[in-house]
Amino acid sequence: MAVIRPFRAFRPVPEAAPRVASVPYDVVTTAEARALAGGNPFSFLHVSRAEIDLPDGADSYGDAVYTRAVDNLAALISDAPLVLEETPSLYLYRMRTADGHVQTGIAGCFSLDEYDRGVVKRHEGTRREKEDDRTRHMLALRAQTGIVFLMYRSDRTIDTLLAAGAEATPLLEVAADDGVTHTVWRLTAAAAAAAVEAFRALPAIYIADGHHRIASAARARAELADADPAAPSRFFLGVAFPDSETRILHYNRTVADLAGRTPAQVVDAIAARLPVTAGGPPTPAKRRCAMYLDGTWRTIDLSAAVPTTGPEADAPRLDAGLLETEVLGAVLGITDIRTDARVSFHGGVKGTPEALVRAVDAGAAAVAFSLAPVTPAELIAVADHGGVMPPKSTWFDPKLRDGLLIHQI
Repeated sequence: MAVIRPFRAFRPVPEAAPRVASVPYDVVTTAEARALAGGNPFSFLHVSRAEIDLPDGADSYGDAVYTRAVDNLAALISDAPLVLEETPSLYLYRMRTADGHVQTGIAGCFSLDEYDRGVVKRHEGTRREKEDDRTRHMLALRAQTGIVFLMYRSDRTIDTLLAAGAEATPLLEVAADDGVTHTVWRLTAAAAAAAVEAFRALPAIYIADGHHRIASAARARAELADADPAAPSRFFLGVAFPDSETRILHYNRTVADLAGRTPAQVVDAIAARLPVTAGGPPTPAKRRCAMYLDGTWRTIDLSAAVPTTGPEADAPRLDAGLLETEVLGAVLGITDIRTDARVSFHGGVKGTPEALVRAVDAGAAAVAFSLAPVTPAELIAVADHGGVMPPKSTWFDPKLRDGLLIHQI
């Protein structure tokens, strides 16, 4: 079963919500966060990325950052203000994009014990230094300020609750400058109780975006060592969306050089392993990769690398993984895509075919690779299999905003 629990949210008052809500802490650099928060003392980036209020060159992981985050949160609570809900509640969180995409999920607290047991399933690894940062941030603030983006297999009972709850008067609404409208409703006590029971019937929920947030929450729980199974520190803040509404955009790659080969030699080396044809769409179908090299798009057939017999035949495979093994590694000599500085990743609107062409034509990269987006079904298959996706495989769009719901631990 999957546990969801109502919680007493810290949240901005409605009139302050548009100024408080900010992009997630981990999608911007320090310089970008400073620019976004400039002139807005209520921006939650002052809490989630408190180094923006320190002098240039300050250590982003120094003690002063976490001390400043505590002070900034206290100021925000007082001045925005933020208020603490009187009673524990569950919430609906809807995102509507300018192009008409809508997804609605349930916000609440989810069990870290179930994360340990694999009921909350992961699909990617985490980096220790990133965990260290968010663990320190949570312990300093005694709060989880970043929301974990979860996904579940669409369920009729839960979907009905979502539709009914969204008919009420919203609690918070923010029209963000990227064209996404974020709307939050508080569920009635009866609807929340029904949601708790409906989640109990789910065999699993899946981490979509936020592996470092949840791993850090688990470490903060261990640090606080609260034996009470109902303690707030034993739960993490998340919003669970149905897979039928979750949108994943492409996450593409460029490589800075051709490892000493000419473009013709690269094409020949790939063709020795996989079928390569001239032309084809720059946004390819599944099991295909579009390669932009020497001013020309080519199509690589990745399906030839998928085993059809033997013990690996049933293992879920992503196009990004096939590209990494058969082309980036075998042809371009990239042994670790996580650390090789030759590789750059381009997700969402920054990874369109047009953007890839500009990067190569301008000399910022030697070759670009365009892949079909991962589907929610593929993510679920990898997680159910206990697998790990290649780095930078999924770009979830739209993204949740920080600062609208906070969970005290």
